This record gives sequence, C-alpha cells and structure tokens, in this order.
Amino acid sequence: MDGINDKVAVVTGASTGIGHAAALRFAEEGASVVAADVNVEDGEATAEEIEEMGGEATFVETDVSDWDDVQAMVDTAVDTYGGLDFAFNNAGIEGENEALGDQPLENWEQVIDVNLKGVFQSMKAEIPVMLDGGGGSIVNVSSIAGEVGFPQISPYVASKHGTIGLTKTAALEYSGEGIRVNVIAPGVIETPMVEASAEENETTQQAIAATPLGRLGKPEEIGDAAVWLCSDDATFVTGETFVIDGGYTSQ
Repeated sequence: MDGINDKVAVVTGASTGIGHAAALRFAEEGASVVAADVNVEDGEATAEEIEEMGGEATFVETDVSDWDDVQAMVDTAVDTYGGLDFAFNNAGIEGENEALGDQPLENWEQVIDVNLKGVFQSMKAEIPVMLDGGGGSIVNVSSIAGEVGFPQISPYVASKHGTIGLTKTAALEYSGEGIRVNVIAPGVIETPMVEASAEENETTQQAIAATPLGRLGKPEEIGDAAVWLCSDDATFVTGETFVIDGGYTSQ
C-alpha cells in the first residue's frame, strides 16, 4: 500500500489477535512499529517476530488506562523512530457477562477505563505528536457492539458506542490539520478473547450462525483494513465507521 513505507506506527493490544496481525501488516508495508500491550511475553514476541522478518519494532509495556503508560508509549515512538505517523488503538477487554442490574460497578469501571478512556488517552497523546509532524492517521477499534446492542455486556457495548463517537468528534476537530481518524467495527473475529468467551457460553456460536458469511472473521482481515485506512489509498476517508462483520449488521 502507498504511503506506509518508512513511517512510524503505534499499535496497542499488539500481543495477540487483531493487534498482532495489524503490527505485522504495518511492518510488512515498511513501517517501524511500536508494539504496546500489558502482556509482556506475547508483546515482546510480536516485536521479535517483526524483527525476524526484517522489520523494525520496539515493545513497550502499556496499560492504556494509565496516562503515564500511554505517554511513555508515544514518547518511545518519538525517541526511537523520530515521530509518529499512524496509530491503531486496538487494546480492549470484554469484561463480565451479567444483566445491567447485576453488573458489578468494578466491572463497569474496568471496561470503560480500558476500552473508552484508553482510546481517549491514546488519541490525546498521539495527536500533538502527529500535529508536530505535519499530520497522520488514527484508526480506533470499536465493534459491532458499537452499532447495535448485545445483552449481558452493557459496559462493553457502552464503551464501543463511545469509541465511535470519539472517533467522529476527533475527525471533525483535526480534519483541517492533516489528521484523519477512522474506526473499525469488527464482527466476531477469531481471537483469544472470542475463544475464551466461547468456552464460557454459546454467544459466539450464535453469532456465527447469525452471520451471513457463516464464519469467524480473521485477525488479518482487520489488520489489512487498518493499514489501508492509514495508507495514501484512503486519503479522502475520515470520520467513518468501517464495519467488517460478514454481513451481521446488514440484517
């Protein structure tokens, strides 16, 4: 894809699943990658995998709900590679499955802190550096749960709806200053989080049955979309929600 080579990308939640796939995809297109995650072992493995394929990567242990961690993540991009051109704000958790009235307050706070506050803080740290560099592209990760409701996961649904709203607002605020901001809303993707959920209940299998394409999505399919949205092939795209769900929300 045009416009990725010799640029710098930050990827949160880079240890596994969608984040891992996106980090590799950025590297394949020639970007230097800052791989950020709370999972040190798998995060370091992502960076090592990129280096083994001839790319440039640095791992940073990052809790996106912690402002100091997020600022350190962006500082690492600047100090190591000279700036920041792209950000894929992907880190997220699902939380506990309970009806709203039974949701523990601690679960609400944790999910919102990671999924929504984490995206806000990431953009807050990333945008000033991109402005200093003349622009950039940010891709956030929501979910089909940011488009429709799902029972038993109200904090997750609220956080993913909020991510879409944050994206649209940031896109409007910075469209005249060279920064594009978009959001991907994946459907059911074959990730460790989804696999863990499937072991606990039948929700995943029900979602597959309700998906017109009749299968789980692949992390690489989301990673490809993230890199495309950052590329010069998408220079007229901002403020958009890119739903990749096998047709689920079209019904």
